[in-house]
Amino acid sequence: MLARKSIIPEEYVLARIAAENLRKPRIRDRPRKARFIAKNGACNLAHKNIREQGRFLQDIFTTLVDLKWRHTLVIFTMSFLCSWLLFAMMWWLVAFAHGDMDPSTENPSNSTKWTPCVTCVRSFTSAFLFSIEVQVTIGFGGRMMTEECPLAITVLILQNIVGLIINAVMLGCIFMKTAQAHRRAETLIFSRQAVIAVRNGKLCFMFRVGDLRKSMIISASVRIQVVRKTTTPEGEVIPIHQVDIPVDNPIESNNIFLVAPLIICHVIDKRSPLYDISASDLALQDLELIVILEGVVETTGITTQARTSYVAEEILWGHRFVPIVTEEEGVYSVDYSKFGNTVKVAAPRCSARELDEKPSILIQTLQKSELSHQNSLRKRNSMRRNNSIRRSNSMRRTNSSLMVPKVQFITPEGSQSASET
Repeated sequence: MLARKSIIPEEYVLARIAAENLRKPRIRDRPRKARFIAKNGACNLAHKNIREQGRFLQDIFTTLVDLKWRHTLVIFTMSFLCSWLLFAMMWWLVAFAHGDMDPSTENPSNSTKWTPCVTCVRSFTSAFLFSIEVQVTIGFGGRMMTEECPLAITVLILQNIVGLIINAVMLGCIFMKTAQAHRRAETLIFSRQAVIAVRNGKLCFMFRVGDLRKSMIISASVRIQVVRKTTTPEGEVIPIHQVDIPVDNPIESNNIFLVAPLIICHVIDKRSPLYDISASDLALQDLELIVILEGVVETTGITTQARTSYVAEEILWGHRFVPIVTEEEGVYSVDYSKFGNTVKVAAPRCSARELDEKPSILIQTLQKSELSHQNSLRKRNSMRRNNSIRRSNSMRRTNSSLMVPKVQFITPEGSQSASET
């Protein structure tokens, strides 16, 4: 702006900007690692160079269920059309072989009575319409089969069996696609962020899970896995090394009663991969915590699974989830608008190993937190006291300004009368 007004030469401004850029250290962001499990539970994995494609055809039903809806509908539509055309060709051949296509048989003489295999089948179009009527059992009544040709009876039985098979596969595939387990998992939600805070004197990794439906998930269980890139002592690089970590659950069966949102807790102890990680080291860690919730849908009895993951940038150190379950008029109410809200609490910035070796760190942290809380209360009380004093002083000034002095009036007779105006 100054250079445009010719107050400072433009060359000087450019030289100064270049010098400032040289002095400032250039911090390059660390390349973000690709997630193994997305936040919606989808696996971020691509299969390439699969040579044995025929294995998918061996399990054709599962392949049809896994396909997209548009592909499935196109396959079933083509299946019906091909079966109708195939049996239409067979009906046309039966009628042609029997002589039903001969024009002389359309109006036979009185001496000879002609009985066709299928009445009113004189062309391929009529044979195609009869094929549709047979397979979908419409039966308009214009075309019908007679007992003249045993081969026609065989074709009728064969077409009915093929039509039933196609209908059964289509209905089963559509039912499985509409009642898939991951559809129920859409109403199982996880908090966008996880937290690390002190609970019962231990550093804990916590996240919140909830179910939006009133129909429950029976025998629900939660598993947590840490996925990270590791190198063995022999030099072998394992790009996806999975380690199970325990979940703090007082129930021995590890099942949870998911009637309301719960906070799942993992105690960071010696068995945990997070044991040596401090608050400053967390941002530099290349790890991903995968959460898997499994259970049986109460209404359908199908086992469902919901997944999510947390990377280092999504873990808040020294935070705690706010309570969202309250009792209102004898009913427990859940406020899902605060589902992922957290509040900052006192927590040591050291690792769990250092906290186990020096328990005094936790005591000092809690003492500092208590002192800061007391100081904040004192400041708040002093501010309230000052505000009340200022308010009372302002009210006094207002009252004094509203007071009217008394004025004395002297009459000619010498008597004095006082009145207020």
